[in-house]
Amino acid sequence: MTNPVVMVTGSNGFVGSAVVKKIGAENRSVRGVVRSLSGGDNQIAVGDIGPSTLWSSALMDVAVIVHAAARVHVMTDQTTDPLSEFRRVNVDGTLNLARQAAAQGVRRFIYISSIKVNGEFTDVGQSFSPEGVTGPVDPYAISKFEAEEGLKQLSAETGMEVVIIRPPLVYGPGVKANFLAMMRWLNKGVPLPFGAINNKRSLVALDNLVDLIATCIDHPAAVNQTFLVSDSEDLSTTELLQRMATALGRPARLLPVPEYILKAGATLLGRRDISMRLIGSLQVDISKTKKLLDWSPPLSIDDALKKTAEDFLSQT
Repeated sequence: MTNPVVMVTGSNGFVGSAVVKKIGAENRSVRGVVRSLSGGDNQIAVGDIGPSTLWSSALMDVAVIVHAAARVHVMTDQTTDPLSEFRRVNVDGTLNLARQAAAQGVRRFIYISSIKVNGEFTDVGQSFSPEGVTGPVDPYAISKFEAEEGLKQLSAETGMEVVIIRPPLVYGPGVKANFLAMMRWLNKGVPLPFGAINNKRSLVALDNLVDLIATCIDHPAAVNQTFLVSDSEDLSTTELLQRMATALGRPARLLPVPEYILKAGATLLGRRDISMRLIGSLQVDISKTKKLLDWSPPLSIDDALKKTAEDFLSQT
């Protein structure tokens, strides 16, 4: 194959766009795939991703696929059958791409999954592992788990190498959702009732996740493996808010409200799911990733938070 290409799906998304930038900086040939053209270089539009999507034009000369496109987890899903819709995109759409890729001779398929395949929470001091028990709960996590299983079966049938990466919460410049809301609260100096939370959560900076993805493109030890990834330092919600406030150059106005009061209040307001994400623990063990790939996160949490804060402040 001449001039082998790394194809990145979801290349205009939070993770996908960073992967394209990283691969391009390494002087590799990269091709971004999106639903509709957005003006970026080396992009191909394939429309909605599903069981009947045609990938032939996008797959020409492709050696490795980084599949970052997905129907993502949403807090309030308005569809009548969320699981079916997640399966249509994340399972059927993924396996349709993988089958066509294998038929075209693609060497390696890197699947960006989710730590939610392992489960929602861990006890403090206990960590999820890549070979540990899986416990997907919501439709998004179930679809990611089913896609993983389908890819493993397809790899066994076709010989195409499959690499699975399960990140926890990803943050970095351009982050949205709850992490962005947290920065806004801190920057405004809003007092927050999170000054006495003793949980532990693993996070991963965008730069660290992308570095691992780039490592898995060629690493011989990555073949047919599942990897967990994090910043290699777990923080409580209280510690995270304190360190983000420092990155923003603002005081952290955190009130030491007991956890049981936060849980009770959130339950009464019908927001128990959010309170559990703030109070519950979720830790991952990345020792396999480090040992097998000789890999460590290149960016510390404080440096990553600073980079995230600087981008946020530049937009405000």
